Amino acid sequence: MLTRTRATAALLTLALAAAAAPALPGPAVADDGAVAASPLAVTGYVIQSARSAVVTRDADALTTVTVAGVEITRDGASVGTSTRDARRLLRTAQGSGLRAELILSNYSERLGGFDTRAADRLLRSAEHRDRVVDSLVDQVVDQGWDGVNVDLEALRTRDANGLVALLRALSARLPDDREVSIDVSARTSEKAYRDAGYRLAAIGEAVDVFQLMAYDMHGPTWSRPGPIGPLDWQRSAAEVVLGAVPAEKLDLGVAGYGYRWTGRLTGRSLTVAQARSVVARSGAEARYDDEAGEWTATLPGGDVLWWSDGASYERRRELAAELGLHGLALWRLGSADRLVG
Repeated sequence: MLTRTRATAALLTLALAAAAAPALPGPAVADDGAVAASPLAVTGYVIQSARSAVVTRDADALTTVTVAGVEITRDGASVGTSTRDARRLLRTAQGSGLRAELILSNYSERLGGFDTRAADRLLRSAEHRDRVVDSLVDQVVDQGWDGVNVDLEALRTRDANGLVALLRALSARLPDDREVSIDVSARTSEKAYRDAGYRLAAIGEAVDVFQLMAYDMHGPTWSRPGPIGPLDWQRSAAEVVLGAVPAEKLDLGVAGYGYRWTGRLTGRSLTVAQARSVVARSGAEARYDDEAGEWTATLPGGDVLWWSDGASYERRRELAAELGLHGLALWRLGSADRLVG
């Protein structure tokens, strides 16, 4: 879940791997691939169909669980109601001592991706924005959410003012003890963010947390094989944002998944466990790319894999600490390596 957007349909529908293969050699993490707890705030995104155990197993290493969520309608005039599964994960998170946020998205099952037109219809209409904000505030208060995470992707330049207006309205109408966060896909220049509909400084003022989706630089349906979120690219994207948004509001997004390129602009997404398993079964040798901070392998038939695991997470934790950021935001629990406290 953007160039590619962060939550492609394939990734949203992944089955959780039955068990992880032994961790491959590389930077120091636990033998089972688990990641040490971080002093940074840590958000874990989770899809509605995830088992509650996906949250509880990582609770000691998390601060917030962000649940997908509710979607805007095709006409942009309203928003759906959270599902029973979403509310189950809300209870699980809060029962584990964590915050829980509800994702507002323009993802469309019909399109298999993010609905640009629906977002435009929402953001360019004050009436639609007011209606959606009122519905979200009611759901947050009535159901007990700790905040709203705005995940409107594939936006147009002309949506920028409407996005800021939506964020300001949410912040103004939610109770003081609830937060507003936003997911923003990574770019490496201020102009690129602006062209994508993101007024960085105005967004930074309107939200409590700015979560930079620093992944999907490469993916099987939009690029040749390459790292999902290489460290130098992540640093560049974060530094641009830091020119407009305070570091204490910025979370660095971390991939907890992989991609397999099977041909020209074809392929699929994988959990970390699935990536390891595919490589092990094929007899191929995985290589840790120290510069990118990710794993890669080429299978005997020519398919190429890149994935971001616990070792990759640790490198991003170090980067976030170096930059003085608020925290990390991991997409997604149940696909990534286990986090441990």
